[in-house]
Amino acid sequence: MIVTDKMRQVSELLARLGLDEVAEELGLTEATVGRYDRAVRREGASEGAKVLFFDIETAPMEVYTWHLYPKMIHIGQIIKDWNIICWRAKWLGDDTILGSSQTPSEAIERDDERVVRDLYALLNEADIVIAHNLVDFDKKKANTKFLQYNLPPSAPYQVIDTLREARKNFKFSSNKLDYLCQELGFGNKINTGFDLWKKCLAGDSEALNDMYVYCGRDIEMLEELYLKLRPFIKSHPNMALYLDDREGKCSNCGSSDLTPMSRPYYTQTGVFQTYRCGCGAVIRDRKSLKREEFLMRGIAR
Repeated sequence: MIVTDKMRQVSELLARLGLDEVAEELGLTEATVGRYDRAVRREGASEGAKVLFFDIETAPMEVYTWHLYPKMIHIGQIIKDWNIICWRAKWLGDDTILGSSQTPSEAIERDDERVVRDLYALLNEADIVIAHNLVDFDKKKANTKFLQYNLPPSAPYQVIDTLREARKNFKFSSNKLDYLCQELGFGNKINTGFDLWKKCLAGDSEALNDMYVYCGRDIEMLEELYLKLRPFIKSHPNMALYLDDREGKCSNCGSSDLTPMSRPYYTQTGVFQTYRCGCGAVIRDRKSLKREEFLMRGIAR
């Protein structure tokens, strides 16, 4: 999408006004305001690092149990183990939502090999992977299936876990994707009940499609959440490393829209010029404003 001056105006106003206020001031719908802001924040994403958002939906295990609150279920009580029903994914800067889902017969047989191999092929293209609870769930679940199907480790990629970033930087009442996106004005997940999972296990084609759509909505929300959190992510993979030119770039988004700040950043051994990027992140130069040979430090021990 080509970013217009109108879109940039919307993004600038959103830095100090609410979504509804900007919509009223410019005579636009709130949906249009949100779309314009996303276009500005995603500008340039087609260059440099290949950033992949992904989410998986898994089927529950079937087990024998004597009561509703078992402290532990022995492996001998497992009837059928979990499997991946479907996954959805999209590249940052691309509106297309990709994915793969079990067929009705595959769902009944709990055969997810084709779905897993499709995911494996996609992950091998990514430089950076983003998911909510990526580190403790999606990545480990995916790796488990790769191992089961004798696939070697995927090509290396950097990770951004939006759940961990939300916990690290903020104190929301809940860090669930649904809650965070509602609080930040990005809408909510598609409502489902456990019956949807049961119907998927039974090979219901409509339920499998509903699950696929449900997972796709999660991807839309995930991208919105990431773009909102991005300026606060201190350990963000350095996006500038994936670009060829030598111009100063934001380490969080790769943009050259940098404004020098009046307040420098101090460490124990240096003073560094800081910049505010158009994405909102604050970054600094690598070279100190003061020559290090004239600086002294206290004795550690």
